[in-house]
Amino acid sequence: MSVRSNRWRPAAAVLGAAMVLAGAGACAKSEETPATSGAGPVPAASQVVQSAAPGAATCTIDQYGGTKVDLKTAKVGFSQSEKEANPFRIAETQSIKDEAAKLGIANLTTANANSQFNKQISDVEQMIDSGVQLLVIAPLNSDGWDSVFAKASAKKIPIVTIDRKINATACKDYLTFIGSDFAEQGKRAADEMAKALGNKGEVAILLGAPGNNVTTLRTSGFKDQIAKVAPDIKVTFEQTGNFSREEGQKVAEQLLQSNPNINGIYGENDEMALGAVTALKGAGKKAGDVKIVSIDGTKGAVQGIVDGWISAVIESNPRFGPLAFETATKFFAGEAVGQDIIISDRAYDTTNAKTDVGSAY
Repeated sequence: MSVRSNRWRPAAAVLGAAMVLAGAGACAKSEETPATSGAGPVPAASQVVQSAAPGAATCTIDQYGGTKVDLKTAKVGFSQSEKEANPFRIAETQSIKDEAAKLGIANLTTANANSQFNKQISDVEQMIDSGVQLLVIAPLNSDGWDSVFAKASAKKIPIVTIDRKINATACKDYLTFIGSDFAEQGKRAADEMAKALGNKGEVAILLGAPGNNVTTLRTSGFKDQIAKVAPDIKVTFEQTGNFSREEGQKVAEQLLQSNPNINGIYGENDEMALGAVTALKGAGKKAGDVKIVSIDGTKGAVQGIVDGWISAVIESNPRFGPLAFETATKFFAGEAVGQDIIISDRAYDTTNAKTDVGSAY
């Protein structure tokens, strides 16, 4: 489902509606305004949940096992995957902390794996050993979680995964996944690239970090859609920039040396796209010479649209705190929650970037 409108509802209202629907089916370097209704600038905090597909799978505490818990007195663990040196991770962690404080959750433990998967597994296992009653995990990788599942299952600890999906069974190994439709993000980025290039040219892809479903689906979604809507656009270069601005710049510099006439660059997150902008400037390119489309919705990238260096940005909203804790609250109250809760992301382009840059994160 592609949602392009700039008309959104406040997060709290959406969350309640989303849970009634039992949950809709269902990253980069270095803020939050009150929700508004109607057209105009939209706060990045307002995650909007897609409507659940008919018959979408749900999970209850009776199915999952465990006991009802009052989050205010519960011990909660949050595991962040990557160092908070980029806007997405900063906003994501802060959202978890802010919502916990708002709800009166006094016992929140956080850990950061700093992009080391073994450390993330160790972090989460230590939280389980310490007696947490709820885990919220932003996983670094999609595979390799068996030891965590075994420990959590033995104690019936629900696991809410956010922003990246784990390859396991919902309502068994973990409770639910909350995040974007990554393939759809790639498709929307392809549509924007086709528009920017007039349906022809050569495009390079700055791939995200390997080993997770975000990279896989943002790549396949983009390629499939480009082949469908603009077969005269050819992907002639692909290399990972690991969702890093520095690596994105290095890869783009290599690209420009081997193919100085590249027409477009698809950055699978804003940080790599901004790194590419630096590389283009260093190569003597002018704003707009190479069309750039990326995914995330950081202030830097949206400002890049205003400045003419970036054509479009598909948002990937990092403000998971309200929805993660609302989902857990419903679950512990005995209500059914969706096994996949997919949020709808907005888009920025030349028509709204200048007015909406203040609502980016």
